[in-house]
Formats: sequence, C-alpha cells, structure tokens
Amino acid sequence: MSGMRPTGRLHIGHLVGVLTQWVEFAKGDEVFFEVADLHALTTAYERTGALRVNVRETVLDWLAAGVDPARATMYVQSHVPEISELHLLLSMIVPISWLQRVPTFKDQIGALGAEVATYGFLGYPLMQLCDIAIMRADTVPVGKDQLSHLELGREIVRRFNFLYGPTLVEPQATLSEFPDVPGTDGRKMSKSYDNHIEIADDEAATTKKVRAMVTDPLKVRRHDPGRPEVCPVFALQRIVNTDRVPWIDENCRTGALGCVDCKAELAERLNAFMRPVRERRLAIAPESVDAILEDGAAKARAVARGTLADVKSAMQLP
Repeated sequence: MSGMRPTGRLHIGHLVGVLTQWVEFAKGDEVFFEVADLHALTTAYERTGALRVNVRETVLDWLAAGVDPARATMYVQSHVPEISELHLLLSMIVPISWLQRVPTFKDQIGALGAEVATYGFLGYPLMQLCDIAIMRADTVPVGKDQLSHLELGREIVRRFNFLYGPTLVEPQATLSEFPDVPGTDGRKMSKSYDNHIEIADDEAATTKKVRAMVTDPLKVRRHDPGRPEVCPVFALQRIVNTDRVPWIDENCRTGALGCVDCKAELAERLNAFMRPVRERRLAIAPESVDAILEDGAAKARAVARGTLADVKSAMQLP
C-alpha cells in the first residue's frame, strides 16, 4: 500500500523514486494506491480550492507512469471513511509523546510555522498507519524521510496487538533504487522548493529547467576539473543516461566536458526518457479518472470494512 498527497502535478522524482516501484508491485501483488486528500489538509487546510483538481492531476500522472487500474486499486482517502474511524480508535492507545518525537513534526513546524501545529498535523503519522493497516498491507514503498513514520506505525501495531490480540499486520518498508532525486538547485526535488521538473512538462520547459540547474560550484570555467559526486546534473545522468555515465564521469573530472555540454546532453536524454510517459498522459481522457476512483473506492471499502470489524471485535466494542 502507498499513497501521495494531492498537492499538484507530480515530478520526475516521484516517477523514478516511487511510481516505477508501484508499476512493478502491481504486476504480481495485490496493491492499493491512495490519493491522500485528508493528509493534504494537515498543512493546507486553508487552501482547498484546488484540491479536487489536484486529485485528478495526481491520478493522471499515475496512469501516465504506467500504473494499471486493472491491476491496482486506486482511490481517494476521504472516500473510504473506515480509515478515519480506525484513526479515531487507534488514537485512544497512542501516547502523545510518541507522536511528538517524530522528526518531521518539529522539522516541518520550524519550516512552515506554528500555524501547522494542529491536532490533525500531530496525528499525521497515525493516520498514515491507518491508511496502511486498514488494507492489511505488509509492504510499503517509502522515501527515507518517511521511515520514521513507518517505524512509529509498526510500534502502534505492536501495541494494539499486545493489548487486544493479533489483529493488525505489521508493515515493512521498501526503498526505491533512487530514493532521493536532486532538484534543479541541488536539494531534494520537491514542489515546495520549486526546484522540480514535472512529469507533465513539455520538452521546452524541461530543457529550460535543465539549463538552469546548479552544478559543481568549484567548476567555474569550461576546462576546470569537476566533481561529479556533488553535481545534481550528474545525479540525473545516472538515472536517464546510464550507458554514458562512465564517460561523463571521466571527462568531467579531467575538465574535457563542460557543464553547458553536459546539461545539453542531459536535457536530450531526459526528454527522450519522459516522452512515452508524457504521450500516455496526453492520451488519457481526464474524465476517466473519476470512474477509476469510484471503482477503486468500492474495492478499498470492501477490504476496509473487514479490517474495521476485526478491530472493533478485538476491542470488544458493542
């Protein structure tokens, strides 16, 4: 089971970091992929005007990446109310101190301001666990920044099963081959940093963004020797231009390859890499997303009702 917040169009970091895993999991396993609209409210509760549009845009990117609705159950979080009910029940057994110690809680308050320090934001990791547990998922693809959330979720499952008997599944994490994709400024690619290249970008926009990327700050002139290991352009070359990586590495270090030429080659290879994904996206009728999500919610609720019934029975609720 995995999910994403609908905060806008997805970028290539999502594609190579998460969506490629989703496609592979769907080939042989039962998979559930959630558009986490309730999670979006934890940091954007006062900005909901684009939420419905962003839900559709998110799923369009999933479909463009190759996620097959015939193999994967895709649904909107708020369309499965059992998740919220499970969140309420599990909140009764989770110490506040457990939630406060999650690193991202203090980090995001520092970054986003005290206005996000709400009851819902504090319980964000618990709701993540409920997303997973309600579907009885045993494997969760995550980024490194989410590992602490999943470990907390595992603790909560163990606490519940200790108190009420073995009922919930303890999930395991799996990291992608490229868990941290750099953005155009060298930081992790993120919409919040505005350093991302969108899946839906056209080739001209992609080329423009690649040309503006930062490189090794010590490689000032064309023939200066470079350090590929600190260059985000080289990091993207390793993803989309693998056969040329040894040559680029050697010629960057000797100064034979300049940054302008390296960026030009990256832009060409990146556009070629993204072309089939973007063509699929353009071919999808946006209104088809609604039917996919409606069907997915029905399938997800069927599983969620069973899990919730087992939880209530274990807690001996009337």
